Amino acid sequence: MLSVNNLTIQFKTPNGLFDAVKGISFNLAKGETIGIVGESGSGKSVTSLSLMRLLDKSNSMVSGTVLLDDIDLFGISEEEIRAVRGNRIAMIFQEPMTSLNPVLTCGYQVTEAIQLHLGTTAAEAKAQAIKLFKEVQLPRPEAIFDSYPHQISGGQKQRVMTAMALSCDPEILIADEPTTALDVTVQKTIIDLLKKLKDERGMSLVFISHDLGVVHQIADRVLVMYKGEIVEQEKATTLFTHPQHPYTKGLLACRPAVKYHLKKLPIIADFTNRDTSIADIRKEYNYPKAELAERKKRLYSQQPLLEVKELSTWFPVSSGIFGQSKNVIKAVNKVSFDVYPGETLGLVGESGCGKTTLGRSILRLIEPTAGTINFEGNDLRKLNKTDLRNIRRDIQIIFQDPYSSLNPRLTVGESIMEPLQVHNLYNNNTQRKKRVIELLERVNLLPEHFNRYPHEFSGGQRQRIVIARALALQPKFIICDESVSALDVSVQAQVLNLIRELQQEFNLTYIFISHDLSVIKHISDRMMVMNKGEIIEIGDPDEIYTHPKEEYTRRLIDSIPAF
Repeated sequence: MLSVNNLTIQFKTPNGLFDAVKGISFNLAKGETIGIVGESGSGKSVTSLSLMRLLDKSNSMVSGTVLLDDIDLFGISEEEIRAVRGNRIAMIFQEPMTSLNPVLTCGYQVTEAIQLHLGTTAAEAKAQAIKLFKEVQLPRPEAIFDSYPHQISGGQKQRVMTAMALSCDPEILIADEPTTALDVTVQKTIIDLLKKLKDERGMSLVFISHDLGVVHQIADRVLVMYKGEIVEQEKATTLFTHPQHPYTKGLLACRPAVKYHLKKLPIIADFTNRDTSIADIRKEYNYPKAELAERKKRLYSQQPLLEVKELSTWFPVSSGIFGQSKNVIKAVNKVSFDVYPGETLGLVGESGCGKTTLGRSILRLIEPTAGTINFEGNDLRKLNKTDLRNIRRDIQIIFQDPYSSLNPRLTVGESIMEPLQVHNLYNNNTQRKKRVIELLERVNLLPEHFNRYPHEFSGGQRQRIVIARALALQPKFIICDESVSALDVSVQAQVLNLIRELQQEFNLTYIFISHDLSVIKHISDRMMVMNKGEIIEIGDPDEIYTHPKEEYTRRLIDSIPAF
């Protein structure tokens, strides 16, 4: 149905042409699902954009042929390609929040596409849009039709994008990272939805992801891309059981595997530097049961570093006639737990369950409504601003989005140095700069990165920068809030390994927050499951994984991609 032959994409740069895609070829059959996997920068997304001729001609050069049946998509006019887009080939773009217009309602954006391509009336387009919203299983379709993108969740925005892509009944659907950074339960729902829609409509599907675990759930055939080339192309069943290329082995191995206890996660370099198997690497990195038991015995023989008792954080949601609150959202409701020195306590749950609010309430970045937060004998809720600032040397947070938590006007060196200046550590800025460079090197960055700005770094590098900033004051306790959720699985493995190394080196204590239970199980000594503002389970990760007490926990476990 679709035939791609010798596709080459080059981008113009100040240093000459950059080869983003290097002569790749593949076919897509009617009704087939192809998965395209690889890290960021491997060429996945630009390949998909080129198929629809959406690359900017002013800074890119595209060659090769793309045949849709017998139509050469690179040889037809702009008017003719507009008739193909949406009608025959449609696309779900990578980030729904940036792909949807924030000043237009969701319904308007879908009806606009329907009216433009199908020439229907406004009333007919609205009826069709609401029908599509029901088909993609959006709750309250009529209300979401009139909602703006910021008023709905990430999973709902992804469904709106899916409805828009399906609005003209395309023969081929391209889904570019449609589940990245979504909760594992929402991710599974989106994948199940795409499979259902594909079967019902008889579509062909190109599914792009950096996560082989996700691709395994949906693809018939998999293309593995690395540095602009297809390094392996095979049926999904064969590729997942007998990967051949070292890069494919690395992608498969670096995702946390719930059946193993590993001291560190395998990374792609483990396979590219030597000829080995996934089983051999996991055996090499295995955490001996006796050593694991001894660690837990040592941890829990101590006095807790942090004791949280009956902590609640409530938010008013409406006001009465005289401005008095009538209702509240109980984001955190009567939560109690302890954290021990040197422990990693995992906190898992879906978006909206209260994880981030709990983390910020502990640090009093959000003021709690009730309860006590005892850190080394100090009730943080009773401290004045000066005392709280002083104790914040010992308690730090790594925020969910490293880009938004870094000041774009400051170099990364200045951002890391700032807390040293605030707390008046070291005698002068020369000594502080030396300390910052030591921290950058410790998180595997370079001294010359000191003078660069946040936008000049990749997502994984920015995550390392905020880790370095959290370490600057030599804290005892760090809250890691979704610190790996939006990273490629290969970069995620490197960051998780770094977090564990730093814990051993500096005797750090963590609360590690994530929506991904496989990540929590890998990194945690104990784990807590949170739902609707309450802790519903707490205990040993193995025990909770094998014998969950709550249906909610079981649903989280069932949503983990398995292969």
